[in-house]
Amino acid sequence: MSIDEMKFIDPHVHMISRTTDDYEAMRQAGVVAVIEPAFWLGQPRTDASSMLDYFSMIVGWERFRAEQFGVRHYCTIGLNAKEANNEELAEDVMELLPRFANKEGVVAIGEIGYDDMTDLEEKYFHKQLELAKKMDKLVLIHTPHRNKKQGTSRSMDLCEEHGLDPSKVIVDHNNEETVEEVLDRGYWTAFTIYPGTKMGNERMVEIVKQYGTERIFVDSAADWGKSDPLGVPKTAQLMLERGLSKEDVQKVCYQNALDAYKQSGQIKEEDWLDRPLIDQSKTYGGNSVLRGGSKPFIEKEDPDKDDIIIE
Repeated sequence: MSIDEMKFIDPHVHMISRTTDDYEAMRQAGVVAVIEPAFWLGQPRTDASSMLDYFSMIVGWERFRAEQFGVRHYCTIGLNAKEANNEELAEDVMELLPRFANKEGVVAIGEIGYDDMTDLEEKYFHKQLELAKKMDKLVLIHTPHRNKKQGTSRSMDLCEEHGLDPSKVIVDHNNEETVEEVLDRGYWTAFTIYPGTKMGNERMVEIVKQYGTERIFVDSAADWGKSDPLGVPKTAQLMLERGLSKEDVQKVCYQNALDAYKQSGQIKEEDWLDRPLIDQSKTYGGNSVLRGGSKPFIEKEDPDKDDIIIE
């Protein structure tokens, strides 16, 4: 059995660091929508104006760029844990968040949480959870790479201190140590398929076999590092090969992410089932995805099934 005819959502992928070829490959592999969590860029920012431009890009240009290649783009807005350790920056960014959290296509406050589990990380974790509660927003949590089990438990404790409904919180970067507690406490339980670290797709198959498909979904978290923007469809293919049903694969690679994030009111299936035709003659702020006099691709009505080649 193959993944042909299946649709996928990658609910955690940093497309700002990916190329247009990645969008093309993702669409051809069945990825219809992506969610881009606000995060750091590999080098800490030193001024809130950098964050202002970054937030503006992921709610604006990047959304446009994705749709020029047939993929619907959404994002989350938040102060990431690494940069929460710069208190002056963090205070300024907290002033920006309400301005962007209500923008079109923003589906959650995130990704927020812990990196090294410092006092400042916890301070701004609290502040952003309170903001999410006040604005009635979903929350996307980044669990730490070190002390993951402790950090994951503490993250859920903080959510409960703020009275957040677990069904409106997505806990990401889970592994075999954390999955049972996160599920038992009623949270959406996301897994990052990231080469060499976090969760490999073979391990992910075993987790689904053991724990089922309820409130579990996968993402690629592809970014500027060694990562794979096709992590979701590749995991889906392996799941089918290892005997999981197409229905179960569709749940963890599409439906559960949709069910979690559609609570935001900013994402719905019709967005890609009835998406606008690609028209690369359009511009955003006068800018185009084309270079060097390239001929714009203009999609025809009822094109052949997702085999569009954009030159």
